[in-house]
Amino acid sequence: MIRFLRLLVYLCLLVGLGFIAASLYSPPVPVPLPPPPPLTGEIDRIVIEKSARRMQLMQDGKPVRTYQIALGFTPEGDKLRQGDGKTPEGEFTIDRRNSESAFHLSIGLDYPQPEDRERAARIGYSPGGDIFIHGQPNALPGGLQIKGDWTAGCIAVTNAEIREIWAVTPIGTKVEIRP
Repeated sequence: MIRFLRLLVYLCLLVGLGFIAASLYSPPVPVPLPPPPPLTGEIDRIVIEKSARRMQLMQDGKPVRTYQIALGFTPEGDKLRQGDGKTPEGEFTIDRRNSESAFHLSIGLDYPQPEDRERAARIGYSPGGDIFIHGQPNALPGGLQIKGDWTAGCIAVTNAEIREIWAVTPIGTKVEIRP
Protein backbone atom coordinates (compact mmCIF):
# COMPACT_ATOMS: atom_id res chain seq x y z
CA MET A 1 0.00 0.00 0.00
CA ILE A 2 2.85 2.37 0.84
CA ARG A 3 4.40 1.65 -2.57
CA PHE A 4 1.15 2.54 -4.25
CA LEU A 5 0.88 5.83 -2.31
CA ARG A 6 4.51 6.67 -3.10
CA LEU A 7 3.87 5.96 -6.81
CA LEU A 8 0.74 8.13 -6.70
CA VAL A 9 2.66 11.03 -5.08
CA TYR A 10 5.42 10.78 -7.73
CA LEU A 11 2.83 10.69 -10.48
CA CYS A 12 1.10 13.79 -9.04
CA LEU A 13 4.45 15.60 -8.79
CA LEU A 14 5.27 14.68 -12.37
CA VAL A 15 1.90 15.92 -13.62
CA GLY A 16 2.26 19.10 -11.55
CA LEU A 17 5.71 19.78 -12.97
CA GLY A 18 4.31 19.16 -16.46
CA PHE A 19 1.60 21.78 -15.91
CA ILE A 20 4.16 24.27 -14.57
CA ALA A 21 6.43 23.69 -17.57
CA ALA A 22 3.50 24.03 -19.98
CA SER A 23 2.42 27.31 -18.38
CA LEU A 24 5.93 28.73 -18.80
CA TYR A 25 6.10 27.78 -22.48
CA SER A 26 5.32 30.51 -24.98
CA PRO A 27 5.20 29.70 -28.67
CA PRO A 28 7.71 31.45 -30.90
CA VAL A 29 6.51 34.77 -32.22
CA PRO A 30 7.21 35.30 -35.93
CA VAL A 31 9.36 38.34 -36.55
CA PRO A 32 8.03 40.34 -39.49
CA LEU A 33 10.50 40.77 -42.32
CA PRO A 34 11.48 44.30 -43.23
CA PRO A 35 9.76 45.60 -46.35
CA PRO A 36 11.69 45.09 -49.57
CA PRO A 37 13.49 48.12 -50.98
CA PRO A 38 11.41 50.23 -53.36
CA LEU A 39 11.57 49.31 -57.03
CA THR A 40 13.46 51.71 -59.24
CA GLY A 41 13.23 52.10 -62.98
CA GLU A 42 10.81 50.22 -65.19
CA ILE A 43 10.39 46.49 -65.34
CA ASP A 44 10.73 44.74 -68.69
CA ARG A 45 8.66 41.58 -68.18
CA ILE A 46 6.05 39.98 -65.95
CA VAL A 47 5.96 36.20 -65.51
CA ILE A 48 2.79 34.66 -64.08
CA GLU A 49 2.71 31.02 -62.99
CA LYS A 50 -0.93 30.06 -62.59
CA SER A 51 -0.36 26.74 -60.81
CA ALA A 52 1.86 28.41 -58.18
CA ARG A 53 -0.42 31.49 -57.92
CA ARG A 54 2.72 33.58 -58.35
CA MET A 55 3.63 36.68 -60.35
CA GLN A 56 7.20 37.92 -60.76
CA LEU A 57 8.33 41.30 -62.03
CA MET A 58 11.52 40.96 -64.06
CA GLN A 59 14.16 43.62 -64.58
CA ASP A 60 17.22 42.90 -66.73
CA GLY A 61 16.21 39.23 -66.79
CA LYS A 62 16.14 38.89 -62.99
CA PRO A 63 13.12 38.71 -60.67
CA VAL A 64 12.90 41.87 -58.57
CA ARG A 65 9.55 41.27 -56.90
CA THR A 66 7.26 38.27 -56.33
CA TYR A 67 3.55 38.43 -55.45
CA GLN A 68 0.92 35.87 -54.53
CA ILE A 69 -2.05 36.25 -56.88
CA ALA A 70 -5.69 35.34 -57.33
CA LEU A 71 -6.92 34.12 -60.71
CA GLY A 72 -10.20 33.41 -62.47
CA PHE A 73 -12.71 31.31 -60.52
CA THR A 74 -11.90 28.19 -62.62
CA PRO A 75 -8.18 28.73 -63.26
CA GLU A 76 -7.06 25.39 -64.67
CA GLY A 77 -6.55 25.46 -68.43
CA ASP A 78 -6.42 28.22 -71.03
CA LYS A 79 -9.25 30.70 -71.52
CA LEU A 80 -11.51 29.50 -74.33
CA ARG A 81 -14.54 31.75 -74.14
CA GLN A 82 -16.22 34.56 -72.29
CA GLY A 83 -17.62 33.53 -68.92
CA ASP A 84 -15.50 30.41 -68.42
CA GLY A 85 -13.70 31.93 -65.42
CA LYS A 86 -10.28 31.01 -66.78
CA THR A 87 -7.18 33.19 -66.94
CA PRO A 88 -5.63 33.05 -70.43
CA GLU A 89 -2.20 31.49 -71.01
CA GLY A 90 0.48 32.66 -73.41
CA GLU A 91 2.45 35.78 -74.32
CA PHE A 92 0.73 39.16 -73.98
CA THR A 93 1.58 42.84 -73.90
CA ILE A 94 0.29 45.53 -71.58
CA ASP A 95 -1.78 47.76 -73.85
CA ARG A 96 -3.74 50.03 -71.47
CA ARG A 97 -3.92 51.36 -67.93
CA ASN A 98 -7.09 52.37 -66.08
CA SER A 99 -6.95 54.39 -62.86
CA GLU A 100 -10.76 54.66 -62.79
CA SER A 101 -11.71 50.97 -62.98
CA ALA A 102 -14.04 49.12 -60.61
CA PHE A 103 -10.88 47.64 -59.07
CA HIS A 104 -8.03 49.51 -57.44
CA LEU A 105 -5.99 50.35 -60.55
CA SER A 106 -5.95 48.01 -63.52
CA ILE A 107 -3.35 47.20 -66.17
CA GLY A 108 -4.82 45.69 -69.34
CA LEU A 109 -3.45 42.85 -71.46
CA ASP A 110 -3.91 42.53 -75.22
CA TYR A 111 -6.22 39.53 -74.92
CA PRO A 112 -7.88 38.23 -77.05
CA GLN A 113 -5.25 37.86 -79.70
CA PRO A 114 -6.04 36.86 -83.32
CA GLU A 115 -5.61 33.13 -82.62
CA ASP A 116 -7.98 33.40 -79.63
CA ARG A 117 -10.61 35.09 -81.82
CA GLU A 118 -10.22 32.45 -84.54
CA ARG A 119 -10.51 29.55 -82.08
CA ALA A 120 -13.59 31.08 -80.45
CA ALA A 121 -15.19 31.72 -83.86
CA ARG A 122 -14.66 28.07 -84.82
CA ILE A 123 -16.56 26.87 -81.75
CA GLY A 124 -19.16 29.63 -81.97
CA TYR A 125 -18.36 31.62 -78.82
CA SER A 126 -16.97 34.99 -77.86
CA PRO A 127 -13.36 34.71 -76.65
CA GLY A 128 -14.03 37.20 -73.87
CA GLY A 129 -11.77 40.11 -73.17
CA ASP A 130 -10.87 42.77 -70.64
CA ILE A 131 -8.16 40.73 -68.94
CA PHE A 132 -6.34 42.88 -66.39
CA ILE A 133 -3.84 42.77 -63.58
CA HIS A 134 -5.65 44.68 -60.85
CA GLY A 135 -6.14 45.28 -57.15
CA GLN A 136 -9.16 44.54 -54.99
CA PRO A 137 -12.69 45.75 -55.79
CA ASN A 138 -13.18 49.43 -54.97
CA ALA A 139 -16.38 48.50 -53.10
CA LEU A 140 -14.33 46.45 -50.61
CA PRO A 141 -13.43 48.35 -47.42
CA GLY A 142 -9.79 49.44 -47.33
CA GLY A 143 -7.23 46.88 -46.24
CA LEU A 144 -9.45 43.86 -46.91
CA GLN A 145 -8.55 41.24 -49.50
CA ILE A 146 -10.73 38.60 -51.14
CA LYS A 147 -9.20 35.16 -50.60
CA GLY A 148 -8.94 32.40 -53.18
CA ASP A 149 -9.51 32.58 -56.94
CA TRP A 150 -12.37 34.99 -57.49
CA THR A 151 -11.88 37.03 -60.67
CA ALA A 152 -13.63 36.47 -64.01
CA GLY A 153 -10.22 35.70 -65.58
CA CYS A 154 -8.01 38.55 -64.41
CA ILE A 155 -4.98 38.47 -62.14
CA ALA A 156 -5.57 40.12 -58.76
CA VAL A 157 -3.14 41.34 -56.10
CA THR A 158 -3.50 43.56 -53.04
CA ASN A 159 -4.06 47.28 -53.45
CA ALA A 160 -0.58 48.09 -52.12
CA GLU A 161 0.95 45.63 -54.59
CA ILE A 162 -0.93 47.02 -57.61
CA ARG A 163 0.25 50.53 -56.69
CA GLU A 164 3.83 49.26 -56.72
CA ILE A 165 3.30 47.40 -60.02
CA TRP A 166 1.53 50.42 -61.56
CA ALA A 167 4.52 52.66 -60.80
CA VAL A 168 7.05 50.51 -62.71
CA THR A 169 5.04 48.91 -65.51
CA PRO A 170 4.70 50.91 -68.75
CA ILE A 171 2.48 50.16 -71.72
CA GLY A 172 4.36 47.72 -73.94
CA THR A 173 5.63 45.53 -71.08
CA LYS A 174 5.60 41.84 -72.01
CA VAL A 175 3.55 39.45 -69.86
CA GLU A 176 3.95 35.69 -69.95
CA ILE A 177 1.19 33.61 -68.35
CA ARG A 178 2.20 30.00 -67.77
CA PRO A 179 -0.09 27.09 -66.78
